[in-house]
Amino acid sequence: MDPLSFKTLSKKKGISKMWIIMDAKNQYLGRFSSQVASIIRGKHKSDFSPHMDCGDHVIVINSNKIKLSGKKWNKKKYIRHTGFPGGKKIISVKNLFQKDSRKLIFKAVKGMLPKNRLGRKIIKNLHVYHEEKHKHQSQNPIKK
Repeated sequence: MDPLSFKTLSKKKGISKMWIIMDAKNQYLGRFSSQVASIIRGKHKSDFSPHMDCGDHVIVINSNKIKLSGKKWNKKKYIRHTGFPGGKKIISVKNLFQKDSRKLIFKAVKGMLPKNRLGRKIIKNLHVYHEEKHKHQSQNPIKK
């Protein structure tokens, strides 16, 4: 075999993006978020390239019916810092869920994406809604 014939092919243009609806009703947050992150990243496609945005758009409905296992409703916390002295902000999952259940799914999926400008570009393909109504009917989304 000629070692020069083993070349990695990467697709440069012409990536088709689909719109997929995923229902979060009675789904556990971690497992559901990992499925969403994989689809947004494009790992389910045969022409996946890790340096490109080749994933699909994902519409998540029923975000207010997501489940967490164990005692995570009371014990799990999200911590952030404002950058000022004494600026540590802590919010529990229960408070975040009551405030806006969409942010819970958004944070979980964002944590599973690359921490660079590609990850910041990919997260824009995620659209989360509280109920079953969404404004993307004209894109003809596929239910998954």
